[in-house]
Amino acid sequence: MLEKLKIALIGPGVMGEAILSGLISSKTCSAANITISGPEADQTQRLVETYHVILAPDNASAVKEADFVVLAVKPQRFSQVAKSLKGFIRKDAVVVSIIAGIKAGSLAKALDHDSVVRAMPNTPARIAKGITVWIATDAVTDTQKESVSELFKALGEEVFVDDEAYMDMATAVSGTGPAYVFLFMEAMIDAAVHLGFPRRIAEQLVSQTLLGSVEFYRSSHDHPAKLRNEVTSPGGTSAEALYYLEKAGFRTAISRAILAAYERSQELGQGIQTKLDISKD
Repeated sequence: MLEKLKIALIGPGVMGEAILSGLISSKTCSAANITISGPEADQTQRLVETYHVILAPDNASAVKEADFVVLAVKPQRFSQVAKSLKGFIRKDAVVVSIIAGIKAGSLAKALDHDSVVRAMPNTPARIAKGITVWIATDAVTDTQKESVSELFKALGEEVFVDDEAYMDMATAVSGTGPAYVFLFMEAMIDAAVHLGFPRRIAEQLVSQTLLGSVEFYRSSHDHPAKLRNEVTSPGGTSAEALYYLEKAGFRTAISRAILAAYERSQELGQGIQTKLDISKD
């Protein structure tokens, strides 16, 4: 469905590159149909050399023939980027925003374009193992939604929701989630090295333990608490370790971290909305 559609990617940073990599490696889109535009010349040139996509001289040129315009810029830069795009996006195109915090209605008003999808992918999209939560405005047709769904499936799994309130929640849980996992991995690896393992063995032990645990959970369909109880023998090593984690506030720390990310996502959106309102006056 996406083979012949043209995609413009505005702001190809870390997440933008993850999307690029996912689309091209899955052969969902041809590199010849993807155009990028961004302020960092070194970054955009590297992406052209790596993925063989097309580099546009500016944002307006990038989007003029695009069926999908993917916005992957930082929230603080959206106001400036919106000005460079307004009036140049095709009327039948769909704008797909992965910008944290900015609501679909604000995107539509700033761009003067009604067909908007707001999405929150995560970095495992680079290897087609990510998950994307998304919503669409009423102006997005069913056919366009099918194409958007195919686009996100190329990055891993996708979840369509009909309440925009879920978007800030998804930002805090799955969007930011890989950072929590990497920090947990880092802590486990460092602890293993502290015990005496060579770092390469520590990394192998930790990465495979996490990978295997997740796969086991998904294949069992059991609640994580049940699986945890099954490996926690009374008075054993797991019981001792889990007791210490609970005593140290591990569960509470994770919950508070996700809440902090959620609140920050809302703050970013409110701040950008204020700037957009001021710029209209």
